[in-house]
Amino acid sequence: MGVLYVVGTSIGNLSDMTFRAVETLKTVDFICAEDTRVTAKLLNHFDIKKPMVSYHEHNARVAGKAVCERLLAGENAAIVTDAGMPCISDPGADLVRACAEKGIEVRVVPGASAVVSAVAVSGLDTSRFSFEGFLSVTKKQRFSHLFQVKDLQTTLVFYEAPHKLLNTLTDMLEYFGDRRISLCRELTKVHEEVFRTTLAQAVEFYSENKPRGGFVLVIEGAKTAVETVSEDDAIERVRELVSGGVRPTEACKMVASDTGIPKGKLYSLLISNN
Repeated sequence: MGVLYVVGTSIGNLSDMTFRAVETLKTVDFICAEDTRVTAKLLNHFDIKKPMVSYHEHNARVAGKAVCERLLAGENAAIVTDAGMPCISDPGADLVRACAEKGIEVRVVPGASAVVSAVAVSGLDTSRFSFEGFLSVTKKQRFSHLFQVKDLQTTLVFYEAPHKLLNTLTDMLEYFGDRRISLCRELTKVHEEVFRTTLAQAVEFYSENKPRGGFVLVIEGAKTAVETVSEDDAIERVRELVSGGVRPTEACKMVASDTGIPKGKLYSLLISNN
């Protein structure tokens, strides 16, 4: 039986590749790549000549089955992503899970991580942080996600694409209030930038300046875990969630968890006030 190696690659600067990562990619039988064109540039730079298998979110089920069959037959494989550590907010996690279920050994070859790198240079609290990945483009799921994390006292970390950045910052300002934020752009690349500001100032800045490059957003945690909320304010929160597409019962449940007001009471107030 073969081994699957989870190999971290650079997040922009090829000099950040580890010796072990390069050696592993040279010795495996084949490489699972998110985008074979991107990985080809990496392999060519280090003169690595190994066959690649396309493995991404759209073909993970079929491709993953084929990869597992080859591993069970005795071949060794590596999985990489376009940048950084595979399997973190990445379909590679499904392949690792499939290997675990089939008893296939999985080894990690750690490398650069955009999440940890951004937290390290953010200037915010690094003792505890919560990685939240990308927000959904679906309004209901997006608002639900922001609502669930807004009272966490840990530093929050999100990924965001440039074309969605302004809308995301605007929604965060509405749900989180005006907190400190570090916008880490193009880490380790030529145009690397860490913009330390507040959510309100970030919204103002990017309303006038077009965002460019991939962003990691590192946001200050809530000052207090739970605030005292009146029933009127709680019902208003329920209405906001419902208007965003959340079902009334689910909205009441979420606000009840946040405020301590029983969900049944919130639902009764919501119905009686409609």
